[in-house]
Amino acid sequence: MKEKSEKKRNGRLKSGLGRGLNLILWFVFSLFAIVIVLLFMVVLNVLIDRQYRKQTVDNLGAAAAAVEAKLAENDYNINSAGKAVFTLFNSYGVSGYLIDVDGQNLLSEFTEQKSFPTLAEILREQFEDADGPIVISSGDSVARASQLTIDGQSCYLYVTGSLAPVQEFESSMGIISLSTALAAGVLAFVASGFVAMLVTKPVFEVTEQAKALARGDYSLNLKANYFCREINELSDALEYARQEISRTDRMQKELIANVSHDFKTPLTMIKAYASMILEISGDDKEKREAHAKVIIDESDRLAALVADVLDLSKIQAGFGAGDRTVFNLSEEVYRVANRFDYLRETNGYRIETEVEEGLYTLANRDRIDEVLYNLIGNAINYTGEDKRVTVRLFRRGENSRFEVVDTGQGISEEEIPTIWDRYYRSSETHKRPVKGTGLGLSIVKGILTAHGYPFGVESQEGKGSRFWAEFLPPPEEKEQGSGLNGKS
Repeated sequence: MKEKSEKKRNGRLKSGLGRGLNLILWFVFSLFAIVIVLLFMVVLNVLIDRQYRKQTVDNLGAAAAAVEAKLAENDYNINSAGKAVFTLFNSYGVSGYLIDVDGQNLLSEFTEQKSFPTLAEILREQFEDADGPIVISSGDSVARASQLTIDGQSCYLYVTGSLAPVQEFESSMGIISLSTALAAGVLAFVASGFVAMLVTKPVFEVTEQAKALARGDYSLNLKANYFCREINELSDALEYARQEISRTDRMQKELIANVSHDFKTPLTMIKAYASMILEISGDDKEKREAHAKVIIDESDRLAALVADVLDLSKIQAGFGAGDRTVFNLSEEVYRVANRFDYLRETNGYRIETEVEEGLYTLANRDRIDEVLYNLIGNAINYTGEDKRVTVRLFRRGENSRFEVVDTGQGISEEEIPTIWDRYYRSSETHKRPVKGTGLGLSIVKGILTAHGYPFGVESQEGKGSRFWAEFLPPPEEKEQGSGLNGKS
């Protein structure tokens, strides 16, 4: 299954060759630059063509207006105004004709002597629906026609201008556009290649580091300063992941090593003492009972270890809170503290309780019992030579604060962040009157975290430690103050 997954991953990597971010950015930037240049040239050509046509039509209109004004001055007498009209056409740089409805050129004395019957027919049809001058575009020319009345006869003033200059300009612009697009493409290709490498280099570096991290190399330092905020955030996230994965990997190895050791020791003892009963003390009642007690004690220790490992697994799987009920936390603290009375009688421990009455909470009662028991047991194991442990419960604001204070050597600042880890044990050597598996504080952390209740430790080396947890009141107590006081 693992080989299949590896082949699939390698296949994805191979299929991704040639489609790297570098190449994609390179291609997109180059294509974008070329498209922008071509689009600009096309728009420019269209705008120039439209503007030139408009200016040409305006010039034709001005020429026609000047001709009509000149004809009006001469009472529309062609003979007296003909030369002036011809001169006006030349001054405006246009060609013009004055034709009758049959197409005869009324200015034949000054212009080419030919008739335009087809043109006259076209104009006659168009002026049937037109209220004013009309504009006719044809190939490389544009014309303006207006209808006049001379000597009581209808005729047409036809003025035409050439569009050849703009077409020549557009042709030149096409060559310029193509050359510019090619130059822009080359320039964009070079510039985008540089930009793409600049952008993708940190991505490539982070990717390679992530691959190394996936291979189990936790010695990397993934935190770096890149020019891009997003890549910096990615780098920071990978560095955080590296630290957490490294820590989890280390804890997993420690867990396996410690569980293996803790399982091995009682199993070895059970096997050894069972063999002794079988081979040596079978007929000696006193020795047999002593050896059997060792087997029972080691079996209990093994069972406790298995129970704690299962508890921790359940808590990590999301079952740290379970069903919650409202119960009297004050009575629960008394009850758990009294479970250590045997240490008062047998080992001279002083377990002092300062418990405010009538404090309630909403939680899983069995799980909170584990929290109280583990914290008190931990304080007893690490308290000082005076063997004194103080257990407190009191109201703090709306919450109930539970504290366990010992007089031991305390915890160094370096060790405080790790004391809640699985199998943490202080470097301090001491005799442990309360048997434990090394999972107690980790279980406490899991249960209180699942409940959403704050907890912590305050400690100074040489002055002991204070472990604390705060329990929220039931919802109805928040609403009614201390209305639950007196419940049992």
